[in-house]
Amino acid sequence: MGRARPRLRVASVLLMATWAVPLAARAQTPDAVLTHAMSAYANVKTARASFEQTLTNPITGTTAQSHGEYVQQRPSHLSVRFTDPPDEQRDRIVADGSSVWVYVPSATPNQVVKMPIGAGTGAATVDFIGQLLTGPRDRFDVTDAGTDTIQSRHTHAITLVPKDEQAQFAKATIWVDDGDGVVRQFEVTDANGTVRRIRLTTVAFNVPVDRSAFVFTPPPGVKVVDHNTMTGGNG
Repeated sequence: MGRARPRLRVASVLLMATWAVPLAARAQTPDAVLTHAMSAYANVKTARASFEQTLTNPITGTTAQSHGEYVQQRPSHLSVRFTDPPDEQRDRIVADGSSVWVYVPSATPNQVVKMPIGAGTGAATVDFIGQLLTGPRDRFDVTDAGTDTIQSRHTHAITLVPKDEQAQFAKATIWVDDGDGVVRQFEVTDANGTVRRIRLTTVAFNVPVDRSAFVFTPPPGVKVVDHNTMTGGNG
């Protein structure tokens, strides 16, 4: 009995050490990572998060970084507020349940673009992560993209390449938390090579949201440009 207890302690320590090894140090298939993320988002109704965005344009050779916050009520309500530059130039994206309003005063201060939800770009803007995790195996080729630590969280990354040549982006990469399956970072590469990387600095699910966040009123003097008019009514 005297020898059994030390062995028991050693076994306990080894067991604890095994569980302490982060999933980033263990082998995981891309399909397992995808399943983990899909399970994490299956019951998400609302979300609130802060983020940092890095936009890299290979054509101009420039990289711009910005920060913001978003509130979401799935599937059709979203409010994105950038917290820089100065107040009068802060960009906003608002999905009110029927339309998506894209107001970018930092670039085009005198206009706001209005798009119907479900018209490609509008749908992707409302719930991009949800779009990626809806029927992904039928819509994307999924491959391993390595591991990384995001906001002190161990993650596995997977890259999703659309099987449809008419897709709005060339590829997307998501970094999935090994612990809770939350997407801690995602990156989208457009057809022209522009790369948009968004890292979530804080995130909370199924929290109370203020419906007033999903209301957008164009500022005085700002022209509303209808997306249907721009595309000839093809959405």
